[in-house]
Amino acid sequence: MEEDVETRKINSSFLRDHSYATEADIISTVEFNHTGELLATGDKGGRVVIFQREQESKNQPHRRGEYNVYSTFQSHEPEFDYLKSLEIEEKINKIRWLPQQNAAYFLLSTNDKTVKLWKVSERDKRPEGYNLKDEDGRLRDPSMITTLRVPVLRPMDLMVEATPRRVFANAHTYHINSISVNSDYETYMSADDLRINLWNFEITNQSFNIVDIKPANMEELTEVITAAEFHPHHCNTFVYSSSKGTIRLCDMRTSALCDRHAKFFEEPEDPSNRSFFSEIISSISDVKFSHSGRYIMTRDYLTVKVWDLNMENRPIETYQVHDYLRSKLCSLYENDCIFDKFECVWNGTDSVIMTGSYNNFFRMFDRNTKRDVTLEASRENSKPRAILKPRKVCVGGKRRKDEISVDSLDFSKKILHTAWHPSENIIAVAATNNLYIFQDKVN
Repeated sequence: MEEDVETRKINSSFLRDHSYATEADIISTVEFNHTGELLATGDKGGRVVIFQREQESKNQPHRRGEYNVYSTFQSHEPEFDYLKSLEIEEKINKIRWLPQQNAAYFLLSTNDKTVKLWKVSERDKRPEGYNLKDEDGRLRDPSMITTLRVPVLRPMDLMVEATPRRVFANAHTYHINSISVNSDYETYMSADDLRINLWNFEITNQSFNIVDIKPANMEELTEVITAAEFHPHHCNTFVYSSSKGTIRLCDMRTSALCDRHAKFFEEPEDPSNRSFFSEIISSISDVKFSHSGRYIMTRDYLTVKVWDLNMENRPIETYQVHDYLRSKLCSLYENDCIFDKFECVWNGTDSVIMTGSYNNFFRMFDRNTKRDVTLEASRENSKPRAILKPRKVCVGGKRRKDEISVDSLDFSKKILHTAWHPSENIIAVAATNNLYIFQDKVN
């Protein structure tokens, strides 16, 4: 983004064949790990696919490694709650990586009700020469054992195993929309529509309720929790956003139940913009701390806002994602698109932010230069090393050759989930059942 905002190069794209794509193949979350060497996606079928970055080749040292499939496993299965006669989907709502402590990788994945901790490890040796078992694993008759053998490790083909280490269940009445690992790496939180729970990684049978906004009478319910995240450096601080467009910053040192917020961020509404849709489009779909911990970014239906933690009355920056949709809110309400939950991400230095839109468009905003660009993730321009051309949407009047009219936007193609490599200009964009990985132009 620094030199040339118009060019991003495709590094690789993981494309599932459209003709075989089912509802289960739709990607529902994308997340890089802390080094950026691994990238995990979850889909509506309950699967987690992990991509690993290949090592740079010696004969092409300048060429950065591409991401290839490293491991695929079924994280969640569909369930049925017989007490409430409810089907519980297997769809993966969120994935969060834990920092790597040893050779294995750990990640959290959640569907609507249950969070699981997975261990992903490699095995390239197998033990042979057991005393009590034969080579097929069957137990030997002890009376036939006359000699003592020393088992040895023999090389084998590399196997990547994913094993569930912890299952955190039965703590949420409503659907889980967020999980966030704390900076102490001992605890994490899970948030649903009305409550936020704090978990210890070692304890699966109990959690600690830290936020509860459920009213005594559900008819008095005016808002729900839409997203929550821990501060990147202070383990006592977290934020959560609401469907009313507000953000609350809470401090766990003040009281056990954080019903009283430490800070309350809300932008006063402009009465001239008030409409039937005002409340719906002001609902916040995603909230993210900057890497520095100084700022919060929020995404609502039409805008991305950046808030300074020290200023509660209004955001310091507001970026229009697709302001041309303001005139289309009525039809977006009728086809339910107005309820789409777009996510937003920071780049590694907090200088650029990215979020998705319709027609497989995604937007980038450079906070320093105030330049922005619209790019498209589609199969047509997904040839390796192809350069993405900026797209422009024409609102009215005369349409130029390379512009696309608002009326011809495809609202079934939407980019809700994106991720940014923690230190490099590599991004991952989920467009329905396809994952695109783009990187900066390499000269």
